[in-house]
Amino acid sequence: MKVLTRFAPSPTGFLHVGNARAALFCKLFAAAHGGRFLLRFDDTDAERSKPEFAEAIAEDLDWLGLKPDDTAYQSARAEAYEAAFETLKKEARIYPCFETPDELERKRKRQRARGLPPVYDRAALELTDDDRRALEAEGRAAHWRFRLSGEAVAWEDGIRGTQSIDTSSVSDPVIRRADGTWLYTLPSVVDDLEFGVSHVLRGEDHVTNTAAQIEIIDALDGAPPVFAHFSLLLDAEGGALSKREGSSAVRDLRAEGIEPMALNALLARLGTADAVEAVGNLDALAAQFDLSRLGRAPARFDPADVLRLNTRLIHEMDFADAAPRLAALDAPADEAFWEAVRGNLARFSDVAEWAQIIRDPVSPVIAAEDSDFIAAARDCLPPAPLDETSWETWTAELKEKTGRRGKALFMPLRHALTGREHGPEMKNLLPLIGHDKVILRLSGRSER
Repeated sequence: MKVLTRFAPSPTGFLHVGNARAALFCKLFAAAHGGRFLLRFDDTDAERSKPEFAEAIAEDLDWLGLKPDDTAYQSARAEAYEAAFETLKKEARIYPCFETPDELERKRKRQRARGLPPVYDRAALELTDDDRRALEAEGRAAHWRFRLSGEAVAWEDGIRGTQSIDTSSVSDPVIRRADGTWLYTLPSVVDDLEFGVSHVLRGEDHVTNTAAQIEIIDALDGAPPVFAHFSLLLDAEGGALSKREGSSAVRDLRAEGIEPMALNALLARLGTADAVEAVGNLDALAAQFDLSRLGRAPARFDPADVLRLNTRLIHEMDFADAAPRLAALDAPADEAFWEAVRGNLARFSDVAEWAQIIRDPVSPVIAAEDSDFIAAARDCLPPAPLDETSWETWTAELKEKTGRRGKALFMPLRHALTGREHGPEMKNLLPLIGHDKVILRLSGRSER
């Protein structure tokens, strides 16, 4: 079987991490099986779908490394959906209905009041041709429903195992609105068949839809893909994620300096029993990806977890990967600099601060009670050029001369040389600052 997966977002908002997880699963599964990955925009809702959202989603996927092999837009495929609609019409598998939304809601309320499930009663099937003409004369336009078999539909789910839905317990799905626009179900089925989608990986909120889709596929003489429904992603408090919340919007995480592989590595593990690892590339994630490892319990997404993983990835990043990005941030594209600072970065952009501390003037912090100590430090600074041994030599001599040790020895030097209380090891920073700047900072003088 040639594997083709598809990610099918509606471009009505920005990509959030729940949808990014679905896209990631589709990409990883395709990559693991030598297949292809399709991005299909479900943009038949002309009022809510916006080109700028489609562009933003594609941009976020590209940033994550989830670039599709092909891209399709449902708004460009109306003829295919119309043809399928006519086929179903000829086979008497769809039927027109004339109830208004308010009338349907009143029916559902009455059913609930009687303790019955709010399933459509198929009243439209009892209409005669004269009844329909009379309703049309009133100005009513028909919406169209697909007529389910009323039998159980079973399939082997790639994650949930054997599944069965009794179609007599659900409403015949509306496939076309009264204004002629399409709902999700029919266009999705037509696209899956015509593009040759082999595996549909999506959230468990679509489980019930699957029975109707399988029956529509059968009515169109097609073969159903393999369906695999994974658990939904919740926020850190167990609530629903929203594409409009900054904490879960992919572009907001991107703007906060999160590495794409930090987000990918976390999302790939959420919902499994596997420990989260700092995996540096998609190929490695694909090699580990297995639908059988995805559990049924909802997974929680906490932005703090992403930041922790982000930090680990940066700390483990090789200089070869960092070098081009250092130059882009006007930081020294130098391995010694990278090795010195990477262990103190939470985000890659933090390198800019340490580049400035090494390169630009710093306001030395010299407490009055440390002035004599700093003067002694200036006097016994090893000669230029400073190297990786200079710090140990210098502080050993200072310790002997002043009797200081521990924080009392090291902290005043860090304050004077960096203006910071914390940071990379001073033995690594000292050679990068350089002898002349060290002397100036120990003197409390401007470097300009």
